Amino acid sequence: MSTQVNFRSINQLAIPATISGIAEPILSITDTAIVGNIPVDGLESLAAAGIVGSFLSMLIWVLGQTRSSISAIISQYLGAGRLDEVKNMPAQAIFLNILLSIVVLLTTIFVIEEIFTLFNASGKILEYCVSYYSIRVWGFPLTLFTFAVFGIFRGLQNTFYPMVIAMLGAGLNILLDFVLVYGIEGFVPALYLEGAAWASLIAQAIMAILALILLVKKTDISMKLTFPLNKEIKRLIFMSLNLFVRTLALNAALMLAVREATTLGDRFIGAHTIAVNLWLFAAFFIDGYAAAGNSMGGKLLGAEDYDGLWKLAKTIFKYGMVVSLALMCIGFILYRPIGHLFSNEEIVLNTFYSIFYIVILGLPMNTLAFIFDGIFKGMGEMKYLRNVLLAATFLGFIPCLYLGMYLGLGFYAIWIAFVVWMMIRGFSLVWKFRRKFRPLVQNP
Repeated sequence: MSTQVNFRSINQLAIPATISGIAEPILSITDTAIVGNIPVDGLESLAAAGIVGSFLSMLIWVLGQTRSSISAIISQYLGAGRLDEVKNMPAQAIFLNILLSIVVLLTTIFVIEEIFTLFNASGKILEYCVSYYSIRVWGFPLTLFTFAVFGIFRGLQNTFYPMVIAMLGAGLNILLDFVLVYGIEGFVPALYLEGAAWASLIAQAIMAILALILLVKKTDISMKLTFPLNKEIKRLIFMSLNLFVRTLALNAALMLAVREATTLGDRFIGAHTIAVNLWLFAAFFIDGYAAAGNSMGGKLLGAEDYDGLWKLAKTIFKYGMVVSLALMCIGFILYRPIGHLFSNEEIVLNTFYSIFYIVILGLPMNTLAFIFDGIFKGMGEMKYLRNVLLAATFLGFIPCLYLGMYLGLGFYAIWIAFVVWMMIRGFSLVWKFRRKFRPLVQNP
């Protein structure tokens, strides 16, 4: 089964994936604004929503790695023309994923107060954390299910349906936020923070239902659980475990950065929060092309089309660089207005402006890392991805961070460490890709 590697085929996957990706940060920003303006205990509600949201995001980020594993296996079998051999695997993988999420749900639901006490929540904030999490946690299995279905679609070279589901879910969540948080006089009582939790839960349920309907109606993938287990389930579990370890290392770097910024003082953690949000927002734009590399890379590898795979890597990197250079230009032109979107505190903004050029100049390196990260996931090279991130974090980011602190670089040390982190990730992946596939390419 041939795969065309050109502008149209790549952007058919990349553009919907980009739109789907940026729906999440836009939703988070809107949620924060709505909760932060609650007329009763708005500050405490915002703090509780932030703490619970961070905890749930960490769980989803760590346990949602099955999506990439499913996508890799399906795309490879699709490219090899043997999709029938793994048609029963997605249902088995989703069942294991949901079973794991229910275990996490039941494990945490009875110790909610103890969990958020570890986050230094107390008093009214702790009380709000408990009530908010008690509702939000039931959406955890629904989100993991939706993520897994997105992985199936991505493996089938389809990022359009995940985009539709993500946009509808985000729009519904925002609409329900306004209705349930603030209420409609005479019709719907204002539920405040609990209203935001119900809005998220309802939106997650609708997204899961839509994902299931589209999967059943638009694909030949069966959701009927059958036995024995597919031969690829073992590989899927090991790939997911490697990504699980990788995600822990990734979170270690992000959390250490937050910790050191907090230690430096309030203006530094405020500036760091702005910088990280912009860094992640830019990543979602580039990640659309990484998603295209994920889908097409697995299919080309399955078809043993090494010339196509080599062309894909070069082409998709070129498109990603165009996006990152455009973001750099926008950043340099609009960095002051962008800062004011997040804060009006001059001391915070001046601290942010002092390191913003490092964030901007690092975008091409981020592109290199993210693009090849997506291609390697599509090829199922999760073990190598794990080892690269472990090395980048513990041999690159952490030594660079604390060496910079020792030399008195302060806030600059954090963002210099981020650049070093991404350099190690990007160059390691390019080196491996060239070493493995250059000898197999007939027309490089």
